[in-house]
Amino acid sequence: MIAIGSDHGGYKLKEEIKKYLEEREIEYTDCGTFDEERAEYPEIAQAVATEVEDGQAEKGIIICRSGIGMCIVANKFKGIRCAKCNDEEEAKFSRMHNNSNMLALGADYMDTNKAIRIVRTWIATEFEGGRHENRVKMIEQIENENMK
Repeated sequence: MIAIGSDHGGYKLKEEIKKYLEEREIEYTDCGTFDEERAEYPEIAQAVATEVEDGQAEKGIIICRSGIGMCIVANKFKGIRCAKCNDEEEAKFSRMHNNSNMLALGADYMDTNKAIRIVRTWIATEFEGGRHENRVKMIEQIENENMK
């Protein structure tokens, strides 16, 4: 299950990504926004991150104009490792090395085809574990110490 959400700036791209997920029969839940009316990105990022944090979704995808604001918000939640990816290579390594469970995209910086390639790569890539496992555990330890 993937939770997906966008603000008004990412709405059109979110709708295209949903079509891709539907074509691949990948289950998702849409956390908003549901039109191009102004929406506050922190609320949408919070909704998606909460779905992932609570285990209702395995992964989350968030989209705003730059992807930066939503990524910052998502990473305020315990257990969230959100990566803002601009290309397939970043998406691959965010999963392989960091076990990212959320993906942030900037709608102003990519067309639909590029976004779909990033999403496809991110979903298909597995966490490599090994030497990276210890680093992810270190992130979790830092998180536990600093997020009360």
